[in-house]
Amino acid sequence: MAEATNHQWTDQVAAADNVRRAPRTYGNWRQPTSAGIAGLGMLGTAIMMGGLLLVVIATMSGGLPAAMVTLVIVGGVLLLLMTKDKHGQSTLQRISTRIGWQRAKMAKHNIYRSGPLGRTAWGKFQIPGLAAPSQLSEYQDSYGRPFALLYYPTTRHFTVVINAEPDGASLVDEDQVDVWVAHWGQWLASLGHEPGIVAASVTVESAPDTGIRLRREVGNNMMDGTPAIARAMLTEVVQTYPEGSALVSARVALTFKGTDRSGKRRKEDDMGRELAARLPALTQSLNATGAGAARPVNAQELCEAVRIAYDPASASLIDEARGQGMPPELQWTDVGPAAAQAFWDKYRHDSAWSVTWQMSQAPRGEVFSSVLSQLVAPHADIDRKRVTLLYRPLDAGTSARMVEADKRNASFRATTSARPSARSLAEARAADRSAQEEARGAGLVNFGMIVTGTVMTAEQIPDMIAAVDNLGATARVLLRTAYGSQDSAFVAGLPLGVVLQSHLAVPAGLRESL
Repeated sequence: MAEATNHQWTDQVAAADNVRRAPRTYGNWRQPTSAGIAGLGMLGTAIMMGGLLLVVIATMSGGLPAAMVTLVIVGGVLLLLMTKDKHGQSTLQRISTRIGWQRAKMAKHNIYRSGPLGRTAWGKFQIPGLAAPSQLSEYQDSYGRPFALLYYPTTRHFTVVINAEPDGASLVDEDQVDVWVAHWGQWLASLGHEPGIVAASVTVESAPDTGIRLRREVGNNMMDGTPAIARAMLTEVVQTYPEGSALVSARVALTFKGTDRSGKRRKEDDMGRELAARLPALTQSLNATGAGAARPVNAQELCEAVRIAYDPASASLIDEARGQGMPPELQWTDVGPAAAQAFWDKYRHDSAWSVTWQMSQAPRGEVFSSVLSQLVAPHADIDRKRVTLLYRPLDAGTSARMVEADKRNASFRATTSARPSARSLAEARAADRSAQEEARGAGLVNFGMIVTGTVMTAEQIPDMIAAVDNLGATARVLLRTAYGSQDSAFVAGLPLGVVLQSHLAVPAGLRESL
């Protein structure tokens, strides 16, 4: 009897150890949707009710033929709204996107030529598209570190960029990774309490290493009396190491409102002084998230990053100039492409071709902390790749209203049918769980993802598209090509803090109600 009891206690301890050592999973993200009948949404339901009223009016005024014509028209519009693809895009949205693209193409808004011989009146190499009116200045924070400050006059937004040096998860204990993820979640939640913050973005870029920095480092540290075998070995390393190696960089962009609580416009110098005092705390809090030694990006570094993004062939020239101690003094008006042209499904800019995807669906179910590792890692079929996570932190009041509204809408969809689907019931449970977590003090953040792949020749585009499709499957995200807006999506994927919702021709609330 004693042996049986001891064996049972040993099994319980082993089971407890297995539970404790089980890897942590993450999930329960929700895509807010408006309530409506038959999945039409609020606007679609209003169109249906208004259409039925028009049918009644047509019947009273024109008889049965007029009613039938009105019913066909209303039914066609509802059919366009109800027919959706795997990305959640309705037929009406796809048709409107195609019409908008054709109008822009006829007006030649997809073609950009800059410089002294270009079409722009100012004769500069200005950034095209959404970031064209941006202005760059430089200030110093309270630690004496220079930082770049971007100003967007059209939206009255200010953006600062922070450079991170992630440690990576290789040979790191799972407990340490869990701690990093927990601190990252706390950092995102704390953004909702930052005064005036609008959005945040994290850009992880992988690019081929030119080897110039390694050659400069080895050359500067090699002594005259170095043995011949050591010198030969280092020379071989310098020559062979850059082949197939990659350079991975990470940048965090924070965008703030340029108005105070009363709506009064704030001056650039005032925002520079305020952010100079707040940047040290923001960069220091990033250290606990595994971001490494975070520091603000200065104006020269930001200019070089944007210049290389539009013209990847200039990367080796910039690194070579830095190696000789003569970094190029770039101005913000010189970092744009000399020529760019947007196509329906790709983007041509200076010396490269790019294709940009947007996330249409987050991973379904629970995932591990390494779910995006292969997506952000370098790939042999992609010369340069940027994965940008877009965040819109919400304050406590807005979070409470959103989760309660989402809970009501999900419950409405689950109770409108006598036999609700399993997905509707699962969405209702997930919305209720989100409301409970928010009530216990959890933060709420809207997020999205943009993936940009860049190759040097057009013949490489099919291989790059196939590679990104496979990488999206490993990350369990659904990626959709940014059809008809490749140039705007390219700018949104750069660490420039462009808030897409502020540039939409159709308000975001109206788009979600569809």
